[in-house]
Amino acid sequence: MLRHRRSVTAAGLALGAVAAVVLGVAAPASAHVSVNPKEATQGGYGRFAFRVPNESDETSTTKVEVVLPENAPVGSVSTMPVPGWTVAVEKRKVDPPVQVHGSEVTEAVAKITWTATGDAAVKPGQFQEFPVSMGPLPQVDTMVFKALQTYSDGTVVRWIEEPAAGAEEPEKPAPVLTLTAAAPTEDAPAPAAPAAAADDDDDSEGGAGLAFGVAGLVAGLAGLVLGGLAFARTRRGPAATS
Repeated sequence: MLRHRRSVTAAGLALGAVAAVVLGVAAPASAHVSVNPKEATQGGYGRFAFRVPNESDETSTTKVEVVLPENAPVGSVSTMPVPGWTVAVEKRKVDPPVQVHGSEVTEAVAKITWTATGDAAVKPGQFQEFPVSMGPLPQVDTMVFKALQTYSDGTVVRWIEEPAAGAEEPEKPAPVLTLTAAAPTEDAPAPAAPAAAADDDDDSEGGAGLAFGVAGLVAGLAGLVLGGLAFARTRRGPAATS
């Protein structure tokens, strides 16, 4: 009887361990602030949305702050209205200036803050997107946007940890935009021939033309000589018979 109870207990513990592993694997990863799309092209323009999920079961998200990276300034940044939210844009000096359509831009957006008004806060179980337009995108591999999420009870969640290559995702990762180099254009003009080679071709063509001209002149003179001899012979014939 004792052996039977021990066997049942061992089996129960084993099943419990398996269930814990399965549940641990199946449990969804914690949602966090992200940027969508996650990839873009260097030098281009794009529409990007900062997606903010509400992770609290009791409080709402009332403010979102996104800090643009200092090492990758963007010349043009504009926000899209979000119903029920006000937006404030902070700028900073840029040195060296950023080139935008041939003009130098000495200021760039440093931080964007969205604040909920009325009943527009992101409630439990919901998420909100905050769209922006940016460009030209800098010549860097990644742009890391540090974000702060404020809840209605005053709690601030700081999504500022930068992910490292080959390492596990940090607990509070910052939104990351990956940038790739632009593909070369297919209709690029072919390289011009070297000047020296062109001069050599011109010289060869000129030499050939001169040779043909001399040959023609010689042939013409020969024709005139033969014609004169024939004319002289015809005139001598009648004189001899008389």
